[in-house]
Parts: sequence; C-alpha cells; structure tokens
Amino acid sequence: MHPIYLLDSLGIVLLLALLALLLFAVRRRFLQRQGGTFDCSIRNSARPAPKGWMLGVGRYDRETIEWYRVFSFSPRPRLVIGRRDLEVVHRRPPSGAEALALLPDAVVLECCEAGRSVELAIGADALTGFLAWLESAPPGQPSSIVA
Repeated sequence: MHPIYLLDSLGIVLLLALLALLLFAVRRRFLQRQGGTFDCSIRNSARPAPKGWMLGVGRYDRETIEWYRVFSFSPRPRLVIGRRDLEVVHRRPPSGAEALALLPDAVVLECCEAGRSVELAIGADALTGFLAWLESAPPGQPSSIVA
C-alpha cells in the first residue's frame, strides 16, 4: 500500500473521531440547555460490581428523571424513572474498585422503582438536589426516602 493512501486513511479516521466528539459535545450542550441536568451514573444490575456502571446525564422532568448515556448519539433518554414509584432504599459510598468507575465524590443510591432495583451514583452536590426533588412530590404521595 502506498504511504499517501495510508496517510489519507489515517486523516479520514481522525476526522471522523473528531466529528464524533463534536457531536457528543453538541448533544450534551443541547441537553443542558433545557435545564435541570446533573451527572449521574447508573449500574447495570445484571453485571457484578464494580462492572456495569454507565456514565450518563440525568435531567429532571416534572414527575420523572430522564437518563441519557454520555457516549450515545440518541436524542432520547435511555431510561426514564418515575418519581411516584421511586424509593431510595440505601445510601453508601462507592466501595473498592467501584470508586474508580465513578465520578469523584459520588454517592451510590440503591433504589427500587416499580419493583426493579436501580443503582444511581450521584455527586454530593447533585445528591442534595435529587433528594429535594424526590421529597417535593405532590401532597398525598408517600415518602420515598427510606435510608
């Protein structure tokens, strides 16, 4: 193969990688522009700890949290968690290698939502806002924070 073709191919791959990074940044900016966003990792409970954590962005809606993967081009949330069915069962610091997979100062919330287990890792500042959002449910809704 001629060196010119190799350089052209390498240039195209580099250009595509830069374009992908630009699209990730534009998507994140679009999500943040609508307000109410926070960094939030979600753990895939099918994989044992510390594996399974997915980095993402949560966005508050009136009665739900929409969760978007950071490294995705999809404009739709990957997961929608309803406030009415969400219950925080336990709060803990990340353990062992799990701390390496999460953002600094993250707190792990073990939650139950409509009968399924969901683990969220949220930074300390965002945790205060999350708990306030959860507690500010309309009157008549039972308390959603156990721990």
